[in-house]
Amino acid sequence: MYLLGGVCCLLLLVCAGLGIKIVSMRRGADELRLQCGARLAEDTNVGIDIGAMDGRMRALAAELDRQMKDLRQARLRYEQGDAELKKAVTNISHDLRTPLTALCGYMQLLDREQVSPEVREYLDVMKNRIQAMTKLTEELFQYSAIVSTEKYRERERISLGAVLAESAAGFYGVLKEKGITPDIRMPEEEVFVYANRDGLLRIFGNIISNAVKYSDGDLKITLHPDGRITFANHASGLDEVEAARLFERFYTVENGSGSTGLGLSIARTLTEQMGGQIGACREDDCFVIWTAFLRTEDGKEKSV
Repeated sequence: MYLLGGVCCLLLLVCAGLGIKIVSMRRGADELRLQCGARLAEDTNVGIDIGAMDGRMRALAAELDRQMKDLRQARLRYEQGDAELKKAVTNISHDLRTPLTALCGYMQLLDREQVSPEVREYLDVMKNRIQAMTKLTEELFQYSAIVSTEKYRERERISLGAVLAESAAGFYGVLKEKGITPDIRMPEEEVFVYANRDGLLRIFGNIISNAVKYSDGDLKITLHPDGRITFANHASGLDEVEAARLFERFYTVENGSGSTGLGLSIARTLTEQMGGQIGACREDDCFVIWTAFLRTEDGKEKSV
């Protein structure tokens, strides 16, 4: 009888000890969760310090603290390197503008000269290459300006359909030249979003320009009631992998004549600066680029 009572007391002590251990570990886990969130939000160098006495929890806290410091240092190095890269791109593109402008001027003078067909062919090649370099330099300069400014983060309540129609109208001549009659569809009710007007024009312009380059002869633009916009066209020259990579800087496909590989990268950067989303995929033999921005309803923002 005494033995049974002793065993019961021992079991109670063990259970009590385990209960205290569990409570202590849960308290330590809660402290870790709160302090990790606070350190990430504040971007501070203050270390993680928990009150739990459990050795394993304190060791875990120390390891998390070390990893967060390493992550903070890596992010700092990335931000510094990114800033230096942007500055270098801006300076290089700016320095190239002057000599390229001079070359364009000399090419215009040479175009007026009477030369042999062979020389004319060489001049045409030079002219095309100079134009390509000028375009790349200009887009590099614009890209560095876009990623280095807060201008496009300033948003206001805008009619998405009105900006989309304005952007499409600006490509009327190019679309007609390519034999493309765009199919533009708008909802009956006007759709408002929180965005930057100039940024939207640039985004839509770059997407339509991309569609003109790769389209097999069609373009369907649809503004959906929920604020999404899809740009769809048949593009036999693009596969699923290329569609996913089109937003990478300087990425071009073999049949991307005259492409610098920056247009859609700029569109993605601007979209993200305004809190929107952008993507590309293939659907029913069509290449589709879609965008989504923060809608407004009765003057209030709604999630994408």
